[in-house]
Amino acid sequence: MSAALEPSPPTTAPPLLQLRELEVSLHTPRGPAKALRGLSLDLARGQTLGLIGESGCGKSLTAMAIMGLLPEAAHVTGSIRFDGQEMIGSSDAQWAALRGARMAMIFQEPMTALNPLHPIARQIAEPMRLHQGVSASQARRRALALLERVQLPRARERLDAYPHQLSGGQRQRVMIAMALACSPDLLIADEPTTALDVTVQKEVLGLIAQLVREDGMGLLLISHDLGLMHDQTERVMVMYGGSVVENAPTREVFSRRAHPYTRGLLAARPRLGLPRGTRLETIAGRVPELFDLPEGCAFADRCALVTDACRTEPPQWVPINPGHQVRCPRWELP
Repeated sequence: MSAALEPSPPTTAPPLLQLRELEVSLHTPRGPAKALRGLSLDLARGQTLGLIGESGCGKSLTAMAIMGLLPEAAHVTGSIRFDGQEMIGSSDAQWAALRGARMAMIFQEPMTALNPLHPIARQIAEPMRLHQGVSASQARRRALALLERVQLPRARERLDAYPHQLSGGQRQRVMIAMALACSPDLLIADEPTTALDVTVQKEVLGLIAQLVREDGMGLLLISHDLGLMHDQTERVMVMYGGSVVENAPTREVFSRRAHPYTRGLLAARPRLGLPRGTRLETIAGRVPELFDLPEGCAFADRCALVTDACRTEPPQWVPINPGHQVRCPRWELP
């Protein structure tokens, strides 16, 4: 077991969301596979935290664990505390009372998240009617206001449309409106702007930032977009192989990338001003399958700084600066 994550710098508000040594094992035809390995994080009201990493690193699974949406056969240990309440072992009714009301999620793929059998007005109104007890007419008016806030074209006409009648970008806006319907305390946004054009991205992110600032909502942002992370989060946690390998204030991650994986991610991003024909750097290999994770560092097979010890001993947290930790004993090497 690796050393516990060093706490984030103290804040004036107690943590809204707190994970401690969270581990998730999934049942597969090849037996149990450990998908999350000792994940810890703190998120206070009004704070923004980003999770970055390649597909398969555990970002979306972390979100599903926080929302209580893991498969029934998943085995979960550790702690998930929401506003002081321990959620591990909670009943379905306890999770349902929070989802949509105090915690909400913008899912990565709206076509599979939306119900194809119901018009969008009904789907947006449902959490307001269930959790806030508003009438059908009030919920419909508020659904229209939400669709206008996320700038859905011809919003009034779209109220009675079905998901298949909307484009990908329009469905994404509907998902965002649903998530914001009850002004949740915690918003988990999993690639929230994937299907939106650049102009609407800016406006939607501005709306979310306004809610964080004015309503004290905590935001957990999951994205592959490093520019988005740079502009929209205060802290970033870099995930690889089901665990966090670097945890730091956002600006420090970009200016003093410590973990070899973090360096590879940032070096691979396209940048303006590069000469024509310049090849972007790449990270050799691919993210390992859950069954192929080594006993030690999950990044060992792709790392240029690897030693024999890296493959056999789980890396410990190494403090770099206050609030900046990395799981790599060789982080200072070029």
